[in-house]
Amino acid sequence: MKIFICGDSTADTYDPAQTQMVGWGQVLGEFLPNVTICNHAKAGRSTRTFLEEGRLQQLDGEIRLGDLVLIQFAHNDENKEKPERYADPWGSFSENLAFFVRFARERGGVPVLLTPICMRVWQDGVLCETHGEYPEAMRAVAQKLGVPLIDIYRESFRAVEEAGEEGSKAFFMHIAPGTDPRFPEGTCDNAHTRRAGAVRFAEMVAKGLIRAGLVEP
Repeated sequence: MKIFICGDSTADTYDPAQTQMVGWGQVLGEFLPNVTICNHAKAGRSTRTFLEEGRLQQLDGEIRLGDLVLIQFAHNDENKEKPERYADPWGSFSENLAFFVRFARERGGVPVLLTPICMRVWQDGVLCETHGEYPEAMRAVAQKLGVPLIDIYRESFRAVEEAGEEGSKAFFMHIAPGTDPRFPEGTCDNAHTRRAGAVRFAEMVAKGLIRAGLVEP
């Protein structure tokens, strides 16, 4: 079996010689050693640009009967400041997700929707909800089309909340100056993960797939 990942920077694969940033798709294989992971996630992509650039079409001829196609977007779809990426949650975002689902099924694959990883946004000691209506829109598409859904948003929210405002920095790209070639001045990025966060969230994905009976434990 192969698992194909369609997503954005939070799932992408990065060169460890260049950055401490690690996407969950980069480490998913550590939890599913008997499965081949094909990570097609790409930084900066929304459902719209992933499709417009033909990235989904690259899977044509690769998907075999029973292969899983994991679909996780929202971070870039919700960015109205970059209209070329934007997709309305109840409009084109939902329509695009349905296209991903049809594409996978028509080729014998099993589509799986994953809500996005929460962002680490704290205010007055309280972890804030992020991603607006996008997680709920994805849940609605899953229910309507009968697609397995792993609610990584809710699971990651609980994990970040339990880690606390200070402790949760270890999950994300809070990097001191001079420690990361990609960010020589350092960075306080609450969307992208380093290894601790990527491993935590990849484990959630793996356990979700096992619970759903989609892969063997």
